[in-house]
Amino acid sequence: MSNDIKIKKGLDIKLKGGAEKTTEKAVISNFYTLRPEDFHAVTPRLIYKEGAKVKAGEPIFHDKSNEAVKFVSPVSGEIIEIERGAKRRIMGIKIQADKEQTYHDYGKLNVDAVDAETIKAHLLASGCWAFIKQRPYDIIAKPDHTPKAIFISGYDSAPLAADLDYVLQGKEAELQAAITALGKLTEGKVHVSVGEKSNSPLAGLSGITLHKVSGPHPCGNVGTQINKINPVNKGETVWTINPQDLVIIGELLLTGKFNAERIVALVGSSVKKPRYFVTKIASEVATMVYDNGVEQGGNDRIISGNVLSGKQIAPDGYLGYYSNIITVIPEGDDYELFGWNKPIFDKISNSRALTFSWLTPNKTYDLDTNMNGEHRNFVLTGNYEEVFPLDIYPLQILKSCLYKDLDEMEALGMYEVAPEDFALTEFICVSKQPHQKIIRAGLDLMIEEIG
Repeated sequence: MSNDIKIKKGLDIKLKGGAEKTTEKAVISNFYTLRPEDFHAVTPRLIYKEGAKVKAGEPIFHDKSNEAVKFVSPVSGEIIEIERGAKRRIMGIKIQADKEQTYHDYGKLNVDAVDAETIKAHLLASGCWAFIKQRPYDIIAKPDHTPKAIFISGYDSAPLAADLDYVLQGKEAELQAAITALGKLTEGKVHVSVGEKSNSPLAGLSGITLHKVSGPHPCGNVGTQINKINPVNKGETVWTINPQDLVIIGELLLTGKFNAERIVALVGSSVKKPRYFVTKIASEVATMVYDNGVEQGGNDRIISGNVLSGKQIAPDGYLGYYSNIITVIPEGDDYELFGWNKPIFDKISNSRALTFSWLTPNKTYDLDTNMNGEHRNFVLTGNYEEVFPLDIYPLQILKSCLYKDLDEMEALGMYEVAPEDFALTEFICVSKQPHQKIIRAGLDLMIEEIG
């Protein structure tokens, strides 16, 4: 029995370059780099210095404000570089991997026979706690808080997103172990959402409340599902976890080893053979990108994540800690003469002015990164509400973040949003305002002032 969530507001962005359902192992990466910036609001304190040898799953730094929250190495090897920025801020920890991998053994855990505190201590010690995020603030969950519910979205509706039904095949045992453990950490329900016509391994798990979602993007966003199932109010906390991170947690509980393996979709119109690769967290993206049709030195943008909320990385960059997709699309640095003054058939828009994408709803597009305009003050068009399914006023909450009115931010629902919830409004914004950046700054202000 499932509960249906049907979303009417939103926008599907159909792009060329979706991944074929074939999986192969990526070229083994020689180097792995953990970037503390992937863990928002965490100030890292190193446990090891350059030259230290570490095992896979061994902690290499912890959160300065809470030493219990540890971050572990995805591989065994030697720490060869601590990259620092302004004021000696740690920007990256680079590890040269051993040819033969060794793992730190945390011991198997029978989740049916232990209590919540034992599970929590196990996840903290092993570095798996970093996979658990919380709302409000969209940061790593605070261990001393008990969530009123846990949310897992098993359906990704973002452009060119990985098919989670496909990548989770055969992982039922690991998923069940993780769900059973997490269920003991909340007094509420573990909500799992899958696609309406899904055949997800998540759907058959015990200890969950199943929801089937349908509609345009962002129906697959966990923030949308939280808003429709059990919204977050002041003083409340919910946790969220990505499905592939559940697999890592489950494998740790069953085997005692932190296995950072992840199936990543390499997608985008610049990729000749879009498909899935087995790799590890923080691996070199070049091991996948340049062996599969992307021209080295070409004018392309590589994104760790999807095109709406992912992060641009350099050609010699590394897979983000939470990413399960690498997108490669053309760089939009060319100028189109009088582009604003003629009908447009090769771009997508929710507006019917000049752009005629509404005439061909099933067409796929080869879009680049060109913003087709420049930054200007907010224009009141009413378009945000057409693609924003949350019961929140998007323009008003953006403005409250800009003029830093904490009371208004609270009243408008800031506790339940994350930057990715505003990715679509940013995409259609005629004012070219950085909505996700504005929301992130607003959340950071709330952390600083309210805690």
